[in-house]
Amino acid sequence: MATQAIAKPTRPVLAGNGQPSIEDSAPAHPGTFRTNSLVAGVMYLLTFVSIPTLFLYVPIHASSYILGPGPDTNVMIGAILEMIVGLTGIGTAVALYSVIKRQGEGRALGFVASRTLEAAGIFMGVAFLLSVVSLRQAGAGTGALPTAHALVALYDRIFLLSGSFIPAVNAVLLGSLLYQSRLVPRALPVLGFIGVPLLITADAAVLFGVIGRTAAPVALAAIPIAIWEFSLGVYLVVKGFRPSAVTALYNRTGAVDNRSFVPVATAP
Repeated sequence: MATQAIAKPTRPVLAGNGQPSIEDSAPAHPGTFRTNSLVAGVMYLLTFVSIPTLFLYVPIHASSYILGPGPDTNVMIGAILEMIVGLTGIGTAVALYSVIKRQGEGRALGFVASRTLEAAGIFMGVAFLLSVVSLRQAGAGTGALPTAHALVALYDRIFLLSGSFIPAVNAVLLGSLLYQSRLVPRALPVLGFIGVPLLITADAAVLFGVIGRTAAPVALAAIPIAIWEFSLGVYLVVKGFRPSAVTALYNRTGAVDNRSFVPVATAP
């Protein structure tokens, strides 16, 4: 007579307070992932609120900004929009982490770290521009022109990292997880993959002074990743994760949780 091992659920071990211990609690039901996808989608769409800064920050790039009347309001509005982008960027990673870690925890952690670094760069850049505004409001005069120019230049360099290069890293990390798990149609992460080499090449050209940050080739190189992020946000809000992919991830990572195996007799 042969034996076969079958899974048998075990009772959760009680902690000292009489509650089930964390280690033995069951994983979240995949139905809860709809909330994750909705929050992540909304956060992704909110990251596009900073587009007006391309125009709002034009005055502060003028060489004599701190000697003139401003306008400071444009810079303040742009700073608020950028801070929203930084916070929502972190929000996308937090909302997606509990789902994408089932496909690859290392890359999921990397995505959270990358988004956090991106936000830190955004906040730092905002601080540089607000410092320029403070110089103008304090009536610093011509003696502060080199400092103001340096702060604006630092913002431009920080933006090259946080607003251009890191999104390419995000596309590799998140795109590979979504492509492999099929949580969304594969065409979406493919858009990101197409944009990665284009954006990195454009960033390198700007870094070495081949072209300017506002040159047309730089804007064109950013389009595929912009479409990837916008399309992902819309898809997550409207559709959510594909149910079959969620079920596959859940079964693969949680089907044997909290179970023990006992031998039972089977027919020879």
